[in-house]
Amino acid sequence: MTSRREFVLTMLGAASATVGLASCSSESTADSYEMVAERTWRHGKVAAGDQAALLHELVRYATLAPSSHNTQCWKFRIDDGAISILPDLSRRCPAVDPDDHHLFVSLGCAAENLSQAALAHGLMGHASIDTAGGNALRVALEQTKPVASALFHAIPERQSTRGEYDGQPLAQHELELLENAGAGQGVQVIVLTERKAMETVLEYVVQGNTAQMNDPAFVDELKRWIRFSGDEAVRTGDGLYAASSGNPAAPTWLGSLLFNLFFTPKSENDKYAKHVRSSAGIAIFVSDAPGPAQWVEVGRCYERFALQSAALGIRNAMLNQPVEVSTLRPQFAAFLGIGQRRPDLVVRFGRGPKLPSSLRRPIQAVLA
Repeated sequence: MTSRREFVLTMLGAASATVGLASCSSESTADSYEMVAERTWRHGKVAAGDQAALLHELVRYATLAPSSHNTQCWKFRIDDGAISILPDLSRRCPAVDPDDHHLFVSLGCAAENLSQAALAHGLMGHASIDTAGGNALRVALEQTKPVASALFHAIPERQSTRGEYDGQPLAQHELELLENAGAGQGVQVIVLTERKAMETVLEYVVQGNTAQMNDPAFVDELKRWIRFSGDEAVRTGDGLYAASSGNPAAPTWLGSLLFNLFFTPKSENDKYAKHVRSSAGIAIFVSDAPGPAQWVEVGRCYERFALQSAALGIRNAMLNQPVEVSTLRPQFAAFLGIGQRRPDLVVRFGRGPKLPSSLRRPIQAVLA
């Protein structure tokens, strides 16, 4: 997933302090970023018997899933006994995701959140994708005994943590829990914890990152989804908030200027080297077949992995350059020894501090 797109602006804090504008933006909003984030990342309560409110609450849980560049590339339709998740092609990212792979992975992540929340509220979700009818993902709901799993409880804690971790290894039973959570139908998780293998992955990340950053379309697309200030993040409710990547927030005009000055292949590659070398391991998600239905399953598997990570106090973030650059992907697959299967996602994991969480658009904005 490319919601990990962050930039290194090492001069940003000093420049913001010099001009005295880091905390005063002309894009002021009524609520602070912190207030909106607290309202966004929470468990909700629904009055017993209020079915309409429950279905809206399930949609809210679904929107807390990750998506490429935090585009929230989905619409939700509430039907009789089901919730359908529709691809919102107006929010696709053609430069980084030309075949919409990440888009459908994102829909799968949303479906997993929805299913975990539904089960906690006494509804069993059965997901199916209509490949002949616009690739809508329908989650049929039937009554069952409520089961609030550890994964459900972890939904408000999950985030893509794009900072350095502590470099300490995980316990074997933790690795097994993550691997089991991430497995699914036609989906395998390859977990790498040996430093030599992780360094090889880093080499592919650097190759892919360098290629992407030399592509003006990729850089322009990424910049469009960056929210440099808290006010901008609150106003849009989407995109990649600078502080969520461990960078200082700044007025949009200043952040945009410094992005152009300091977002370079070297700065990004140096950052990714620190990220990989501070991680406990790397998980690669591999699928058996191409197409939206399989990519949705990859998303569901990744989201279970991410929720299990959060339940254990483990952070994770994407390193998807080796699978996003089409000319690099076959070489990466050969390194993994997976034959003709596709490597879908590359995820680093480890323990480290939590960063500010990204925001979400209101439910009304995502209902079809």
